[in-house]
Amino acid sequence: MKVRSMKLAAVAAAVVLAASACGNAGEDDGTAASGNEYEVVDSPDFEAGSRMAELAEAGSVKIGVKYDQPGVGFKAAGSEAPTGIDPELGKIIAGQLGIEPDKIEWVEAISDNREPFLQNGTVDFVIASYSITDDRRKVVGQAGPYYVTGQSLLVAADDDSINGPDDLEGKKVCSVTGSTSIKTVEEEYGATPAGFDTYSECVDQLKNGSVDAVTTDGAILLGYAAQAPDELKVVGEPFSEERYGVGYSKDAPELCQFLNDTIEKAYDDGDFEKAFDATLGKSGNDVPEKPTLDACA
Repeated sequence: MKVRSMKLAAVAAAVVLAASACGNAGEDDGTAASGNEYEVVDSPDFEAGSRMAELAEAGSVKIGVKYDQPGVGFKAAGSEAPTGIDPELGKIIAGQLGIEPDKIEWVEAISDNREPFLQNGTVDFVIASYSITDDRRKVVGQAGPYYVTGQSLLVAADDDSINGPDDLEGKKVCSVTGSTSIKTVEEEYGATPAGFDTYSECVDQLKNGSVDAVTTDGAILLGYAAQAPDELKVVGEPFSEERYGVGYSKDAPELCQFLNDTIEKAYDDGDFEKAFDATLGKSGNDVPEKPTLDACA
């Protein structure tokens, strides 16, 4: 990609969250807009007919993200835009297409609609804790990974009895009903499973002492820890591997190299670190090392 000139663009105005009846006005719960600024390329030069050129010419882009994962992809009631590491990366990608943050159309993506959204053109990209798998790559493109995580454990901040999965025998551990995470801790580590419909319910159970730990992808747990760093912490090393990628349509394979180049650049120039520090980094964890990106076909 040839860059003729560059400019900084302000990210969408910070979202002000209403305080709850028991909270303090303006209290940071880890879901506030970052206020970060990222490069927006002025008049980017792409090969004619490429999907990048089409998006740059249109001046807008549709990006699917999660709305229910604090720190990863979350949209608070009454807010105009989602927050989290995935929306931050979405702004970085849009900027390399010459698209301002306020020209991004955010679309809620849930686990079951990510492939259909890309196949039918509902969105241009999916950045939604979207693990790269061989099966998914049969039907959609996935660039990256931009973040490598794995199954981890969330415990109370003052709990020193659980430091990893080997400490789970006989412990009551919560995750979403039917998830592979809850099966793993039960079958491989002897935990007593406690299943709920959402991770938020599990976190509530942890806070009131009904369960000893919550388990799922570490990135999701870091988001909850960032909301309540005095109450919760993520412990131990991940005991599986999930490689988050950016989804795109297989009809535009040229997007793969553009996305990989953008991810590489974000790590090299500090933009990914800035995005991480404003989201998952609020849990107290350090920015991850740049992952090895998969080569494009």
